[in-house]
Amino acid sequence: MIQVSQLAKEKLLSLMKEEGHEKPVFVRVGVNSGGCSGLSYDLGFDTKQRDEDKLFEDNDIKIIVNKKSFLYLIGTTLEYSGGLNGKGFV
Repeated sequence: MIQVSQLAKEKLLSLMKEEGHEKPVFVRVGVNSGGCSGLSYDLGFDTKQRDEDKLFEDNDIKIIVNKKSFLYLIGTTLEYSGGLNGKGFV
C-alpha cells in the first residue's frame, strides 16, 4: 500500500489542473538507479495503466507503480514539503 497525505493530495490536484489533465489521471511513481543514495525517484502523471503496473488508491488519488519499483515503495507515504529547504514531494 502507498498512502497519500492530505497536503500531497492538494498539491497533486493543483498540478493536474495547471497541466490541463482531466480525471481520471494516474500518478506514476517509479524508482531508478542513481542519485546520492543509489536511487532516484520519478513522479509524473499518466493516463494509461500498463499490464505490469500495480494500482493503489488512497485519499482519492490513483497511483500506479511498475513491478520493479513496487518493492522499494511498498509501505511509503507520499508527502509534500513546502519548507525552507525547498519545495517538493518526499
